[in-house]
Amino acid sequence: MALLAFFAASVLAATAVLVAGQEGFLSIDCGLEAEFSGRRDTYTNIPYVSDSPYVDGGENHKIAADQMSNTGDDPSLQTLRSFPSGVRNCYTIPTESGAKYLVRMEFMYGNYDGQNSSSVQFDIHLGTNFWDAVSLSSPTDDWWSEAIFVAWSSWVPVCLVNTGGGTPFVSTVELRPLQASLYPDVSINVSMSTFSRKNLGASSFTRFPDDPYDRFWSRRNNSLWTNISTQETIQLDGNFAVPNPILQTAIAPISNGTVIIVSEWESYKASFEFMVFLHFADFQKRRLRQFSAYINNEVLDQYSPKYLTASSVQNSGWYRATDGKYSVILAATNLSVLPPMINAYEIYNLIPHDMPRTSSEDFEAMMAIKREYGVNKNWNGDPCFPPKYAWNGVKCSNVTGNTTRIIYLDMSNSSLNGSISNNFTLLTQLQFLDLSGNSLNGPIPYTLCQKNAGPLIFRYESGEDMCNKTISPPPAGNKIATIISISVVVPMVVVVVLVLSCLFWRRNRKNQSVYALIFQKHY
Repeated sequence: MALLAFFAASVLAATAVLVAGQEGFLSIDCGLEAEFSGRRDTYTNIPYVSDSPYVDGGENHKIAADQMSNTGDDPSLQTLRSFPSGVRNCYTIPTESGAKYLVRMEFMYGNYDGQNSSSVQFDIHLGTNFWDAVSLSSPTDDWWSEAIFVAWSSWVPVCLVNTGGGTPFVSTVELRPLQASLYPDVSINVSMSTFSRKNLGASSFTRFPDDPYDRFWSRRNNSLWTNISTQETIQLDGNFAVPNPILQTAIAPISNGTVIIVSEWESYKASFEFMVFLHFADFQKRRLRQFSAYINNEVLDQYSPKYLTASSVQNSGWYRATDGKYSVILAATNLSVLPPMINAYEIYNLIPHDMPRTSSEDFEAMMAIKREYGVNKNWNGDPCFPPKYAWNGVKCSNVTGNTTRIIYLDMSNSSLNGSISNNFTLLTQLQFLDLSGNSLNGPIPYTLCQKNAGPLIFRYESGEDMCNKTISPPPAGNKIATIISISVVVPMVVVVVLVLSCLFWRRNRKNQSVYALIFQKHY
């Protein structure tokens, strides 16, 4: 556990240093060579780091020279990592278990492979669950996908899955911590993917630093709308923290119309369920503005926006239309003097947690073992699920609740070097462990065979079960869990003995001198 905690703390500490000014931001420029790590974005001044510490496998590429001008001077879109091998390839992102985050992946093909593909399609997963389907139809397409989730472990995998539509790749991976109070519908068992986020009446795209959480707000205008704005400060809403630059613009229907069609869309998956957040702040208080908000034909609320104070309307639960078609409409009531208005909106689709995951304790232990021994195999993503992507040599128990435990681990003939890691003892439900055929040395951790889950079959040097042999317990009263290698202990003991011998010799010599002096004085 100490090694795992140290490694996680080291990664997080390094990240914190790099992102001074944006506490907790992690911005990964995929395909960026390590020597350029730490470069800052021109617009946001956010530092971007190389992706090499967070991913195994893949190939670094730059987009084609004639596509560089299409990146809008964004260096993070000029490099990427592609994954021609393996079905699932994952970035493992350090998180704080129980904390809420926004994660974003961005993709620009840019004809990096010289194939000038007209279509590249693949899926992305958050942990073990489907997050989004990426679909690019030209080299200049810039696609981004966001998810909001609560971390279930100290590490969260975000994965690219090859579905046969082309080689998966990614340009950036970004992690942004959110206040726990934001998006209260999100919990450890409920995650959501951004379907749309719009800043209405705005003239430009908005992100950090105008939004301290670095959410992407795209502008949207319509010939049936009129833009309105204010320079006054808006009091924010604690549930969504929509920033002032977003709330200071809005739209209303032209010619004193009574209806705004906020958004219309058709879901590409009939099973998708949606949540709509409509954000309001009125710029006047003298006349009544009242309207009803609808999703399809269902009333969300009858509403009067507050003067210079942010507030929001949402559907009470996740909504699914049987025909997959959706519309969000604002319609003035008969009492309203002014037409409806709206400042911004967000639409999310639910990420179903229909796939179990490995328990956080076992996942963290496996990550520590992987890092300690430098295992590269197919060890990325969740160790147990989905079953077709399970790690080589790993078998898991039946699912309890929504998690499973690791009960079998075969790392034989894996070119492992060094001592037998104490991190194996963290797999408390382990029933079989094979470390034979490696170059391991040092003692076997005493606690390894003392499992609460019952007997452990442990194969080490010759392939026989080492747990059937007598293993000497640590000395009575020794509470130290870490087993120190003999190669370290023996030199330390020798040094201590030499030092004590030297001190003893000097003390005896000094005592002899003192005794001689006393003898001379008294006799």
